[in-house]
Amino acid sequence: MDIANRVRERRKSLGLTQYQLAEMTNSAQASIQKIEKGTTKNPRNIEAIAKALQCTPEYLRFGVGDFDNASIGPELKSKLPLISWVQAGAWADIQEISRIEAEHFLCPINCSEKAFVLRVQGVSMEPKFQDGDLIFVDPEAACVHGSYVVARLDDDNQATFKQLIIEGGQKYLKALNPNWPDQLIPINGNCTLVGRVVFTGKSL
Repeated sequence: MDIANRVRERRKSLGLTQYQLAEMTNSAQASIQKIEKGTTKNPRNIEAIAKALQCTPEYLRFGVGDFDNASIGPELKSKLPLISWVQAGAWADIQEISRIEAEHFLCPINCSEKAFVLRVQGVSMEPKFQDGDLIFVDPEAACVHGSYVVARLDDDNQATFKQLIIEGGQKYLKALNPNWPDQLIPINGNCTLVGRVVFTGKSL
């Protein structure tokens, strides 16, 4: 077994996607893909990858070191409140509740104190995001081209979950589902980006 297999197997054992591992290590998903394909043999950020995968760099490189696959799990850094439901398919009313009364979920990603959790509804973001998935949103994380974001329609106090596309200075909200009728929603003056999705908990 080489580093490609060890990274891939360790990632899957923790229930992480390549995108999530990339987010945890401040790298591109393409970089993780190259490692798991064997194209990149000696990653420069091996220490960050090892930390995210809860093992040592030596384990990833050589398969040695103090590592027990059965006993090590992801480090849970934050306990975030489920504050509202966001419908992925169309604009949906935000129904906020008190953080004290909210159900909380543990997240392995470092995030701000303002971060929160939403439960996806709808099919506009399939196949990457399924109905029932939990999305962990950080209002202080930078929203850049390609980010998955939650946006609020200010006039109606409604929200949606889409991918942010920036082209020629114009911002759009994109549905991932190729069969969704409204593929691109232009962002105008009455729409605010609430925050970026920094982690996803898949529904069972």
